[in-house]
Amino acid sequence: MEDTYNNRTSLAKGAKDMVKEAKRHTAKKVNKVVDRATDEYSSHRNYSRFQDEEDEDEDFYRNPPRQDGERYNDNEEGSSDATEGHDDEDEIYEGEYQGIPSAGDRRHKEGQVAIGQPVSDATRDRKGLEEERQADEEELAQQYELIIQECGHGRFQWQLFLVLGLALMSDGVEVFVVGFVLPSAETDMCVPNSSSGWLGSVVYLGMMFGAFFWGGLSDKVGRRQCLLICMSTNGFFAFLSSFVQGYGLFLLCRFVAGFGIGGAVPIVFSFFAEVLSREKRGEHLSWLCMFWMIGEIYASAMAWAIIPHYGWSFSMGSAYQFHSWRVFVVVCALPCVCAVVALTFMPESPRFYLEVGKHDEAWMILKQIHDTNMRARGQPEKVFTVNRIKIPKQLDELVEMESESGNPVSKVFFRIKAEIHGIYLNLMKCFNYPMRENMMRLAIVWFTLSFGYYGLSVWFPDVIKHLQADEYASKVKIHNNERIEDFTFNFTLENQIHRNGLFLNDRFINMKLRSVTFIDSTFRNCHFDDVTSVGSFFRNCTFIDAVFFNTDIDDSKLIDGTEVINSTFTHNKIGCQMTFDDDYSAYWVYFINFLGTLAVLPGNIVSALLMDKIGRLSMLGGSMVLSGISCFFLWFGTSESMMIFMLCLYNGLSISAWNSLDVVTTESFPTVRRGTGFGFCNALCKLAAVMGNLIFGSLVGITKSIPILMASSVLVGGGLVGLRLPDTRANVLM
Repeated sequence: MEDTYNNRTSLAKGAKDMVKEAKRHTAKKVNKVVDRATDEYSSHRNYSRFQDEEDEDEDFYRNPPRQDGERYNDNEEGSSDATEGHDDEDEIYEGEYQGIPSAGDRRHKEGQVAIGQPVSDATRDRKGLEEERQADEEELAQQYELIIQECGHGRFQWQLFLVLGLALMSDGVEVFVVGFVLPSAETDMCVPNSSSGWLGSVVYLGMMFGAFFWGGLSDKVGRRQCLLICMSTNGFFAFLSSFVQGYGLFLLCRFVAGFGIGGAVPIVFSFFAEVLSREKRGEHLSWLCMFWMIGEIYASAMAWAIIPHYGWSFSMGSAYQFHSWRVFVVVCALPCVCAVVALTFMPESPRFYLEVGKHDEAWMILKQIHDTNMRARGQPEKVFTVNRIKIPKQLDELVEMESESGNPVSKVFFRIKAEIHGIYLNLMKCFNYPMRENMMRLAIVWFTLSFGYYGLSVWFPDVIKHLQADEYASKVKIHNNERIEDFTFNFTLENQIHRNGLFLNDRFINMKLRSVTFIDSTFRNCHFDDVTSVGSFFRNCTFIDAVFFNTDIDDSKLIDGTEVINSTFTHNKIGCQMTFDDDYSAYWVYFINFLGTLAVLPGNIVSALLMDKIGRLSMLGGSMVLSGISCFFLWFGTSESMMIFMLCLYNGLSISAWNSLDVVTTESFPTVRRGTGFGFCNALCKLAAVMGNLIFGSLVGITKSIPILMASSVLVGGGLVGLRLPDTRANVLM
């Protein structure tokens, strides 16, 4: 019995010694792998070295060396990779689970140690894992730049350029379609002055929320998929808005349409930058900005050609009216529809796939880019030489799960809540060191440039309209104490004031009253048949034994104590009447906007050609400062021609700042946060646009000094801050 006890004690002691020895060898091998990885991250290598070294690593993990210098055989007789372990030294006992081999027999994975077993992230420090991923991203950035250079710049990039350009063009159209349809839509829908202006603000608010949401979501689910969804949302609700009759429904449709198109700018620039090499990035991103200007020109030209033509309309009774401005809304949705169709034929960003660990999908797309460009060059025999690409370490995320018993609606809201929370956490990383200072500067530049640009964009046309209104009012014809009896009015009365008039047995048949005001006048035994009044009112007038048939004269036109005695109203027209027939001012306003957008063309071309020559920051700061200085010349804008010239000058100078800011923002964020960071900046842009519209719009006709000083100061201040941003011209896309 004593011998048996001693044998058992010796056996247990021997087993403990073996376990200690195994742990010592394991720790030694872990330290060796970590030291080797650290040395690799500190050196600059090309992607051919990645392939050789990863092959060596794979062989090392599959066949670790013995202490005598030899290697173990993977297929050593009597051993099983699934149940018995690889060798005696690892002390993996029979029956221990070692995981399922991944597809393609790729046994070497991130996070494995020399014995071939993955180390759980839960047992490692989170900060250490993030530092490891950061090192992987730096390594991937260098390798990816070399791969894109091998793929070349050719047909694939130009195809994607046109497709993304249509999406960016849709954003430009959406911004300007609001200003063009605002007067017509509010008149057509009988919107009171207290509710006017909401259309412009609600669209920008939708774009603000959309930029933040879709930009952040593109970092999680992909550029192409998010862009398809947001563009489809915009196209559907923009088309639907042209048919709704109520102002509330129209606002809702335009809000959702703005929410959809809000994601276009951050996703488009992020997507295109990820298929461009460093030497091509600045110039071609600047050329892409031209599509936003093309959207402006398209919207201005269509507004000029369609909206003033009242004949481009139809009606279904008196309740449903489809006027020319609705035709304009449908036409402006066409670029978005074309972008959605074209985008279905394009692949996802390979850079995004690499960031989320989808190596094979990214490799296939990169090969597609390479082969497409080589065939276009007449070199189809050239082979894509990349075999393996570095993938950053994938960090586990804690995700709160919804109960399976929940209803579908609650699951959808729960999913949206979870996505927004993830976007918020990703955004907070943009404000961490060392990105915090640059992020704050970018936010200031975006806000100031947008506040000055959109504020003046609203102020310029309104000032021109105010000057036109003053000139129009100066030409008013005033009739006092007139007496008209047994006369038939069958023509248009325009820009007139009638005081203390007496109308006896007169007939107003098939006529229009445009900006006509009757004050203290009397109408006795008069007949009104098919009369349309625009901007016309009856103030403190008296109607005795009058007949109104098929007119739009109602209580909104009979104001200031007007009395109606023994008179009848039959078949009154429903809705607010609008007409552009022979309306010179409508043509003139749209033509002015068209000239302003054409003035952007020279500045866009210059910025694209000089972006890489004089630098992003010099162009950004210089353009904003010059735009601010040009605002001071508005003191001399006392006529329409002078204001139009200043509008063209300002637009031509400011476009270079927009182009360079788009490029700098794209290059300032790593791939995992590029959509989120750009979306946040673009959301600030739309917030500043709303504030600029409200503040500058309220000052029209009151004072010129405050808008001029405000715009000049914010533009110059923003330009000086922009000069302090880091130069991103030499950056590879992290």
